[in-house]
Amino acid sequence: MSSVRRRYLVCYDVADPRRLRRIAQTCEGWGVRFQDSVFECLLDGLGFQRLRGRLDEIINHGQDRVLMVDLGPEDGAPAARYTSLGQPPPVQTRVTVI
Repeated sequence: MSSVRRRYLVCYDVADPRRLRRIAQTCEGWGVRFQDSVFECLLDGLGFQRLRGRLDEIINHGQDRVLMVDLGPEDGAPAARYTSLGQPPPVQTRVTVI
């Protein structure tokens, strides 16, 4: 697995409130919340596989959806990756090691 960290946008649409809470709590351990169901996570290859695996265990594959978008290397310029309207997006201020 790669040790280079990349930024991922993790978005989800979960039908059941209990699974929704579990998905949110899981994502909170790996990244920074942008909006209710949107997180930015800094992950190396192993971290990506672990987060993906944990989310995969929680969701109902027939009712829920999780989208993980690779935004590029950690040191890339955020302005080049997304545009934000209204309040500025939160800044990644912590590193999670699990």
